[in-house]
Amino acid sequence: MSKKIETDWRTFIKFWLVPLIIAGVLFFLYKAITGLVIIGISIFLALALKPLVRKVNNFFTKHFGKEKKHQTASAIFAYLIVVLIIGAIVAIVGPVVVNETAKFMQNFPETFEKTFGGWDGVNSFGKSIGIDDLHAQINSTLMKLSNDMLGLLGNNLVSSLGGIANIVMKIVLVLILTLLFLLEGPEMMDTLWKNLGSGEDKKPATVARNVVSKMANVISTYVSRQVIVATIDGCATIIIVFVLSLILGFSPSLAIPMGMITMLFYLIPMFGQFIGGSLVTALLFFSNPLAALIFAIIYIIYAQIENNIISPMIQGDALNLKPIMILSAITIGMYMFGLLGAIIAIPIAGCIRVLVDEYPNIKAAREQ
Repeated sequence: MSKKIETDWRTFIKFWLVPLIIAGVLFFLYKAITGLVIIGISIFLALALKPLVRKVNNFFTKHFGKEKKHQTASAIFAYLIVVLIIGAIVAIVGPVVVNETAKFMQNFPETFEKTFGGWDGVNSFGKSIGIDDLHAQINSTLMKLSNDMLGLLGNNLVSSLGGIANIVMKIVLVLILTLLFLLEGPEMMDTLWKNLGSGEDKKPATVARNVVSKMANVISTYVSRQVIVATIDGCATIIIVFVLSLILGFSPSLAIPMGMITMLFYLIPMFGQFIGGSLVTALLFFSNPLAALIFAIIYIIYAQIENNIISPMIQGDALNLKPIMILSAITIGMYMFGLLGAIIAIPIAGCIRVLVDEYPNIKAAREQ
């Protein structure tokens, strides 16, 4: 027995239109994911620069008066400070890394002879673990690795150049958008909140503005305090390396670049300190193996002091996140967006916590 189902044209349109709209939105997000990530990074950086812009603006206001008049100049000045600092770090650290690596390769035979006793010492060690000719096996492995790397470089040279150009373009876009968000973002947000709160019921707009303000404050507070701790970490590295250079006789000029390396990598949550310390240890090994060993020991001790005393004292309860939440956020961010995801994961987790804390207010505003 058949049944006839009747429906009106509105129900029919909704039945087909809703899935089509959802599919269209998902397709748009898929195609625009790179652009959305670039915009998201720019907004994140603009929020991170907010405390510095405020300090610069306060300085200009104190000495020249008229706070609003100097907002644009403060944003541009703060932006230039950060860009110049990053450029200086790259300009100083890059040549040092290249020079130390080249120096190590040039002095490798002498260092190898002093440290391991030459190939005779390597072969003696090999015989002690049951390998008759360890020298030949190492040479064979290195030759195979070298041939594989040369083949890989040859096959991917063109694509690598294209990839580098693509990365440079993305960096330029991020820099430009960050500056524009710094200059125009506050005015855009003021206009948005004014329009949203123009109706009779202004509570939803007030709640939304309060939530967004707290989320922006979480990002700016976390980044500014993370930079402070990273700077302290870099200064500690400079002092350690400088003292070791005076005692062990290698170049003191390595101290500042090594400090910049640990400062830069410290900005990567949880793992950055280990990566920066390991890289500095490796570079010091190129100049003086004993200095590298002593630095590693001292830096490990200092890292414990920093992680348990200095960092908690500066960061305080800015995010109020438990360690399991932080590690989970970093893991998700790292597997979604790589190194960049690991860097922004913690402040994003802090923003999610703000949403959870403010959910009762959001719900109450929606029900009114």
